[in-house]
Amino acid sequence: MVCGTLVHTGAPVVLWTDPGGYDAYRVEKRFAPLDQSDWEHSKGGLETPNRYGIRAPGLSPPLVDQVRGGGWSLDQLRDVVDQFVLHYDVCGTSRTCFRVLQDQRGLSVHFLLDLDGTIYQCLDVKERAWHATIANDRSIGIEIANIGAYPPDKAAILDRWYATDAGDTRVTLPDSLGDGGIRTPGFVARPARPDRIAGPINGQTLVMYDLTPQQYESLAKLTAALCQTFPKLRPDAPRDDAEQVLSRTLKPDEFASFHGVLGHFHVQENKADPGPAIDWDRLLTQVRREMGR
Repeated sequence: MVCGTLVHTGAPVVLWTDPGGYDAYRVEKRFAPLDQSDWEHSKGGLETPNRYGIRAPGLSPPLVDQVRGGGWSLDQLRDVVDQFVLHYDVCGTSRTCFRVLQDQRGLSVHFLLDLDGTIYQCLDVKERAWHATIANDRSIGIEIANIGAYPPDKAAILDRWYATDAGDTRVTLPDSLGDGGIRTPGFVARPARPDRIAGPINGQTLVMYDLTPQQYESLAKLTAALCQTFPKLRPDAPRDDAEQVLSRTLKPDEFASFHGVLGHFHVQENKADPGPAIDWDRLLTQVRREMGR
């Protein structure tokens, strides 16, 4: 959904208006008991009933007055949106991620990407979601279901979330999550590469498991659709002089001039998502292939 208009992606997308969707427009807690979910019961842990705002910086006062009523046109939004920020959710499933964002942290993101490749859209992309600090005004954000990356000596959580069967690795959801809210019945999530991937993020070596093939497939299709919808959003990531994707936070001038797909760690030095395991070249090659169809 872009400015109230549906955009075709070719991937499974569940809108916030659909049965089973995750609605970041609602002010009450989603997973608390109904009689304890309203704003009066939430004030102790949340600062505001809203989880999103207006992409107002840089707009003229008349335009701010127009869009605050929901009046973005696609052409107006195309002048503003030029970044797509990838996160891993450190929650493992999209249902848990939305519970944390909506009920506990008072934050939001435009999209969630579950283990089976299902995409949940929580807000129209015209909204300013609260997901990546200085990038919020100009970006779209997605939380990818993955338990995250850790220093090698602090990666015990990976042993609890992944198991190996005859040399093949699979995700093992904690019993407390039940089916995890995954929409595909009987789905077994397996990382695209079976081994842990190690790599540097902002000078620190971290290890994690890769995304699932289904996540790569859906993420590529969604990214391609966004790049085609927003011409300033290029299908590429920040790179060094050797054309390798940067593993560090962008400097202020680099960030200001960058238009494309980037990780949360490219925006903030204290973040590591989407981590060292994401195969940027696999993703972006598939994005360009989808855009050429």
